[in-house]
Amino acid sequence: MASSIVGGGNKFRDYLSDEELKNKNGEMDLLVWAEGSVEDEVQRLLKTWEMELVHKIDPNEMKSVDPTKFKKSVNGRKGLTPKEAIKLGGGYNTFLQTSLPENLRVYNPEDETFESSQNVFRSIFIRGFAIEVLHVYSGPPEIVYKFRHWGYMDGPFKGYVATGQLVELFGIGIFELEKESNKIVKAEFFFDRGELLGPLMKGGKNGESTSEMALLEDSKCPFMK
Repeated sequence: MASSIVGGGNKFRDYLSDEELKNKNGEMDLLVWAEGSVEDEVQRLLKTWEMELVHKIDPNEMKSVDPTKFKKSVNGRKGLTPKEAIKLGGGYNTFLQTSLPENLRVYNPEDETFESSQNVFRSIFIRGFAIEVLHVYSGPPEIVYKFRHWGYMDGPFKGYVATGQLVELFGIGIFELEKESNKIVKAEFFFDRGELLGPLMKGGKNGESTSEMALLEDSKCPFMK
């Protein structure tokens, strides 16, 4: 793995190399930041953390976080420890928590396991669901950045036909690093889940729409809790 120096000091740990980033996202075109820039380092950190979140079941094997201190929160919800996140099914399930009534949930995290949630979205985003940093507002130890998560709907979603169209999710992320180890001890994310789920229903389901689709498209709430 490659490491680099930012601002005259080693601000970050070793993260994904250029080749690993390319392999992770296939042939999808991503923003390429100047090597050694804060944006480049934050993007590597974000991608490494996401990769470990998906592929490492044991939090103690993660290099990007301190498993004894780490907590993750989404849209102001209670911060979750790695063990608490695993109980919810991890990954997509922790990011798509909702307070909508169950009959209005086109994707219900409570009905999904880690494996089933991964299968749902891998079958949709066959070419990958890339994530990239668009802007960094502040550097370590508290990193605030804007991100884009995107891919093409090449497969169906819960009975909704594939559109082949670009699906984009924009949001704000905050990483708090432990000064001694430079590992992440806190992660916060703010985004509108409707930006992801709404487009996945555009193709229709047997020519019909759902109540949640209407809610997602009409809502002006920035966080869709």
